[in-house]
Amino acid sequence: MKQSIENLRKYKNSKKIAVLTAYDFPTAQVADACGIDVVLVGDSVGTNVLGYADVLQVTMEDMLHHVRAVARGADHAFVLADLPFHSYETPRQCLENAMRLIADKADGVKIEGELEVVDSIRLLTQYAIPVCAHIGYTPQKSGGKPTAQGKDVRRAQELISSALALEKAGAFMIVIELVTEQVVGEITRLLKIPTIGIGSGPLCDGQVLVVHDMIGMTAKTFKHALAFGNAREELAKSISRYAAQVARGGFPTSANATAMAPEMFAQVKDWVNRNAFAADPNPIRDTPGNF
Repeated sequence: MKQSIENLRKYKNSKKIAVLTAYDFPTAQVADACGIDVVLVGDSVGTNVLGYADVLQVTMEDMLHHVRAVARGADHAFVLADLPFHSYETPRQCLENAMRLIADKADGVKIEGELEVVDSIRLLTQYAIPVCAHIGYTPQKSGGKPTAQGKDVRRAQELISSALALEKAGAFMIVIELVTEQVVGEITRLLKIPTIGIGSGPLCDGQVLVVHDMIGMTAKTFKHALAFGNAREELAKSISRYAAQVARGGFPTSANATAMAPEMFAQVKDWVNRNAFAADPNPIRDTPGNF
């Protein structure tokens, strides 16, 4: 059964919500089969898959392409899609681009920002588009080196006020990135909607990680992440073994090929010999099959 926003809201008081990014069909399939609640097609596709310098280069076309791929693989998980940089400058633009993502099979959209996106979230809600808010460190807006938020009283007050306003505007869930643990705990206590943390400690209602960080694919390690595997090392070993086998002729072998019936191949050899391919630059005198 497909995950719904109603179920996600219920999880606030019963279980932690597992959110994981995915950018392609096979990753979405595996995440779906392993019980991930929400698959996030994040704008982090830019730096993790497309080789962009930062997420600011990600376009709507990039997002739509990857949303379609992920949606094909996620039969049960809720597919949440990021609205990329410059795609929600006004509420009307936000609605138009959100509708494009929904048309390409996203179940909901995520938008970065605090009080400045309240009107956009309110408009999406009016059009019955599920929208997840994202506060704290917001890569599209903050830029530069990620910095922890909510370390002083004023910033803590801003974050709490923004979270409450975004919930009131209609957000069904909120991502809280790199916010101090105590402030996150207070926001989670005050809100009726689920809070999803990244680099914000254990007091949220759920957690999101970038899949490349989670499987150990990225060369750099982050304080907020935990690698549950070493995919980069395993991939390097596999590629090295493959390259070495090909170089020395160990792969492929006849076991990796399809054989032709000997009597059929004998006819082919006879045709080749009769037409003297090796000596004639324009060899075909018999038509194929003229044995």
